[in-house]
Amino acid sequence: MILNIAAYLFVAIDDADALAVRLRERAETDGLRGSMLVTPEGLNLFLAGEDIALRGFLGWLRDDPRFAALQAKESWSEAIPFARLKVKRKDEIIAFRREHASPLQTGERAPAVEPATLARWIRQGHDDAGRRLVLLDTRNREEFGFGTFEGALTLPIDNFTDLPDALAPHRAELRDATVVSFCTGGIRCEKAALWLRHDGMDNLLQLDGGILGYFEAVGGAGYDGGCFVFDERVALDPRLKPRVDGMATKEAAA
Repeated sequence: MILNIAAYLFVAIDDADALAVRLRERAETDGLRGSMLVTPEGLNLFLAGEDIALRGFLGWLRDDPRFAALQAKESWSEAIPFARLKVKRKDEIIAFRREHASPLQTGERAPAVEPATLARWIRQGHDDAGRRLVLLDTRNREEFGFGTFEGALTLPIDNFTDLPDALAPHRAELRDATVVSFCTGGIRCEKAALWLRHDGMDNLLQLDGGILGYFEAVGGAGYDGGCFVFDERVALDPRLKPRVDGMATKEAAA
């Protein structure tokens, strides 16, 4: 079986160009495929490979004190769902192009809710203070087409940068609710939640670890469908099983 990981970390990187070269060299040595974004504000990783090799890569990366806190969400497949290894130097972990949207700028992350707590709130229909619950999907229309939380507020966007304008018409009706924003693995929520709270939406929380972290911790409670992923698996179900597994597909074709 092939180990797949999704990981990100907001941390200041002043040698992003040189680090990108080192990451590529090490990942190639370990036979890994996937994508890595290296930015001045941190790392964003989607990698797959043999269990021992990929865990060795993560251990090597965490030996750098800057990345010791890097946490990876794991899933498994029969084949590597990436055609190649891509390492890119970017300006942002995920493009949002707004100030006050990074923990490095604000000095703290937006308040988060743990998966088990959110699952309880979904069962209750409200938070622990009795406020109504609204789940805000920060992903684009292609992604939430594969699945989202039941009754979630979805926005007809194609790019993450469009989210603030698309949400604006809904903000007045959300004032009396506890709003929990979510995305695939948590990166977009980190940025959206920080920016929206700075913009006056102080009733907004983020789902810690995103949908993948929720699946890993509590399964699919209150979730309808699968979670779109940016590789050949297409989507993962609440058991973190791929919708498409490359090896199984090739064997069926043969």
